[in-house]
Amino acid sequence: MSVLPLAFKLTNKPVLVVGAGHIGSGKAGLLVDAGAKVSVIARDILAPLPTGIVSIEQRDFRAGDLEGFTLVISATGDAATNDQIVEEARDAGVWLNVVDDPARSDFYFTAVHRAGDVVVSVSTSGASPALAQRLRTLIAGHLPSDLADVASRLRDERASLQRAGSSTEGRDWSSRLDALLGGGSPSSRSH
Repeated sequence: MSVLPLAFKLTNKPVLVVGAGHIGSGKAGLLVDAGAKVSVIARDILAPLPTGIVSIEQRDFRAGDLEGFTLVISATGDAATNDQIVEEARDAGVWLNVVDDPARSDFYFTAVHRAGDVVVSVSTSGASPALAQRLRTLIAGHLPSDLADVASRLRDERASLQRAGSSTEGRDWSSRLDALLGGGSPSSRSH
């Protein structure tokens, strides 16, 4: 299976999570953290939901519930309900993630390491979230500890060049990156 990793801006986008168990609640938290306007529909609230949920409806999923949503996460654990959500999402053109069913998902959650504006994302295309999480942890352990500061400085430097009328397209940033990253390994950095 071929996937294209993308980073979506979900700020103020309407997203629906169907199911409020441990996994559904966790996905809702990730989406709230990304700035999405998250609504939850669940027969039972089985895990604490994050602060910032726009609406919670404690009931079964019904036809028409996907109207107005950009993304939907189906975390019901119920095959018949998942079938209904998959069919409605396909008909409505809504992006869908069915947890634990990568074959019927349009996108996958990745294992993410964040350091300010730097986001490192690892995916196994849904094959093994545990492997993606382990790889994320291994990679994060080898990254410089001040990546957030480096990204912020580079953003400011790019903006300064652009204000001065210079293009940043095609610019070779290699020497500047080497100076800021100190060779790139956490052990070579001086703090």
